[in-house]
Amino acid sequence: MKALIYLILSVLFISSFQTRIPTEKAEILYFGGPILTMEDQAPQAEALVIKNGKILFVGKKSEADHYTDSRTKMIDLKGNVLLPGFIDVHGHVTSRAGIMQAIDLSPEPYGTVNSIKDLQNTIKKNIKENNTPKNQTIIGNGYDDAIMIEHRHPTKDELDAISKTNPIIIIHTSGHACVANTAMLKFLGISESAKNPEGGHYGRNKKTGKLNGKLEENANFMALLNLTEKMSKGTNTQAQAMDNLMKAQEEWLSYGQTTICDGRTMGESVKLLEKAAAKHLFKVDVVYFPDYEYFKKDLGAFKPKYMHYDNHLKLAGFKFSDDGSPQGKTAWLTQPYLVPPEGQSADYKGFPIFTDEVLYSDLKTLFQNNITAQLHVNGDAAIDQALRVIERLKDEKIYRPELRATLIHVQNSRPDHIQKIKELGLIPSYFSTHAYLWGDWHYSSVFGPERASFISPAHSALQAGIIFTIHHDAPVTPPDLITAIYAAVNRKTRSGMILGPNERISPLEALKAITINAAYQLQEEKTKGSIKAGKLADLVILDKNPLTINPEQIRSIVVLETIKEGVSVYKRK
Repeated sequence: MKALIYLILSVLFISSFQTRIPTEKAEILYFGGPILTMEDQAPQAEALVIKNGKILFVGKKSEADHYTDSRTKMIDLKGNVLLPGFIDVHGHVTSRAGIMQAIDLSPEPYGTVNSIKDLQNTIKKNIKENNTPKNQTIIGNGYDDAIMIEHRHPTKDELDAISKTNPIIIIHTSGHACVANTAMLKFLGISESAKNPEGGHYGRNKKTGKLNGKLEENANFMALLNLTEKMSKGTNTQAQAMDNLMKAQEEWLSYGQTTICDGRTMGESVKLLEKAAAKHLFKVDVVYFPDYEYFKKDLGAFKPKYMHYDNHLKLAGFKFSDDGSPQGKTAWLTQPYLVPPEGQSADYKGFPIFTDEVLYSDLKTLFQNNITAQLHVNGDAAIDQALRVIERLKDEKIYRPELRATLIHVQNSRPDHIQKIKELGLIPSYFSTHAYLWGDWHYSSVFGPERASFISPAHSALQAGIIFTIHHDAPVTPPDLITAIYAAVNRKTRSGMILGPNERISPLEALKAITINAAYQLQEEKTKGSIKAGKLADLVILDKNPLTINPEQIRSIVVLETIKEGVSVYKRK
């Protein structure tokens, strides 16, 4: 009898053990390094199993081994760190593509143009080295008056000193302003009698009243669109545009991003994205937000594409640019700039792009069609306007928090904004790199100490229970989310000052802002943003652990590999 009982129990034990052995076998198994999941219930794992582009298992190595057979590819991380792929919630990949051939005028830490003389010499050197014809258009990008030693924009005359025959235009690092020489103004049809467009401004010499070459906001955007249209005709140009887009994609991949954003798609760029998707050229997912004012008449054509991936391309909503740039001093404030820009009075506060009624009408149309929006709001007056209009729409039961409308940048936020953002169910997306790159400028020239200390208030949002994200706004900076993490964690300016120490967040919270929170913002948290069974195997491998490294060394972290749905799409050489 005892022997019979023992035999039955043995059979039951073996049967139970066999049922625990998975029948599905892995294509890939990662092990040998920290796996940071961004899942609170199991924040770290020893092994990750992938099949058919999805995560099959994550957990202990001994359990993961049950998913393997002779065909499983075993990948030893060798101490490197595996995380969910980074998600870009606000960049401008088509803008980067559009300036791929532009002369780089970036200052430190990304470039070497630290003065107007440097700028002139850089363009002159490019003209000489490329044997540029005397009437050929020249475009430069990335100059930054906040960092250049003169702390002002170049003038038309200073560009004329480079060439009076070549049409020259240089684009400010913010993308919200540019400067043109006399030949370029003539090429674009901008005469001395030109009137400021709505939401834009032509800079003028304060003494003479004549154009000084500076174009701000809608004056800038209209000029760049005009220039693009003039230069985009012909098969060769179209082929070049596609090639530039692919080069831009490679940049994003090199920074560990498995979802790329085009945060204000304008002009022919929508067709460019759609053509790239039709040709199966995207290696990762691309979400785009067309400029609503530019495309509002085409809303009906866009609607079927909303929140639907087609060959890795998805329409994720529409973009509104409610004001300008704080470092460029065009953001709309309630209190004057600490130091007004050249040519402006002491009470200058920037300016709005929309009236309340225009913004209300446009957002009402979108929200009634169950489509979300990204609202570019840098200054506190622009933030006030967005909150005021969306509160009105929420009271009218037109805006619903499940649409997840996003406030982009939110730089000059005030403490009273935090609770209102929470009440309305909005998502703030912070451009945290500002604290590092322009923190000193904000402190000494833009906002002053008190206001500057509260830019990108991620910790206040965290304490209020608000889901927030972090972005890079490329090509304002490179598509560098690691520096954005560094800035959010340390809030150390280029001079070494800690700007608003109370708004620092932990490395883990910063990582969540570019992974699981970012997936939530794009309404993709069920498939992306964390390492969890059933989700897409969108991954990044780093050479150091952001959670254990000295926080001040985070900028030294290197992306070794980017993986989209189990397939390596970038590997550092």
